[in-house]
Amino acid sequence: AEREPDLELVCHASNKDDAIRLCCELQPDIVLMDLSLSVSGLEGVAASREICLRTDAQVIILTSYENPQTVVDSCVKSMASGYVFKSQFNIIADTIRKTLSGHTPELYLINSLILAQLSPAERAIFDAMLDNDTYAPSSQKTIANQKTNVYKKLGVKNRGELLHLWSRRIR
Repeated sequence: AEREPDLELVCHASNKDDAIRLCCELQPDIVLMDLSLSVSGLEGVAASREICLRTDAQVIILTSYENPQTVVDSCVKSMASGYVFKSQFNIIADTIRKTLSGHTPELYLINSLILAQLSPAERAIFDAMLDNDTYAPSSQKTIANQKTNVYKKLGVKNRGELLHLWSRRIR
């Protein structure tokens, strides 16, 4: 904190449950999540996703894994806003600042990869749900099926979760 006077460390957690609980209690703006939160493996992905669903925090994945596919997959599954490798320790503070200031190239990439899972029709429904527009000229059953597919592919339970996760990610 002394070296970065504009940043404040508000807590530290060593496991998934503590990370989620502390983030829900303290409501930080940014969570720097170690992908290897525990010895059991990629617990940081599950913790990050839950934090994104339950708070307004933006998650930045911190990882020692420098395999690009592992990092990309983890960011997509966790709904992270960005990532930084542990070998890039000197840019962590700048990454936090850039993430706080708005949309970053990493966020754009992660969003694009997540939304690429949707068909064009599902993407139209997704966009309509975000904008509260009327839906495409399809039957109510088709629209309902497409909504269900959108929720399933994006890992959300309902429109409220969809709006919570996405209204701030793509605006």
